[in-house]
Amino acid sequence: MKTKLIKILRKSVKPLIFIAAGVIVGVAYYYLVVCESGSCPLKSSPWMTGAYVGLIGLLVSGIFSKSGGDSDKCNM
Repeated sequence: MKTKLIKILRKSVKPLIFIAAGVIVGVAYYYLVVCESGSCPLKSSPWMTGAYVGLIGLLVSGIFSKSGGDSDKCNM
């Protein structure tokens, strides 16, 4: 039981780091990038911006995963 939990946590570390980095970048984007017209969908709220960029972080983390030796397996 304990070893299964450790294996799950080890597989989840990289995606969680990428998601957290994406949320931080998204919130920084919200506060640093100025939308003069007021019609920017990513600038509607810091939560939405963080969620969008966090999702992009999750997708990017899949690109950098190892295939485990199966050359016919796709990472994406």
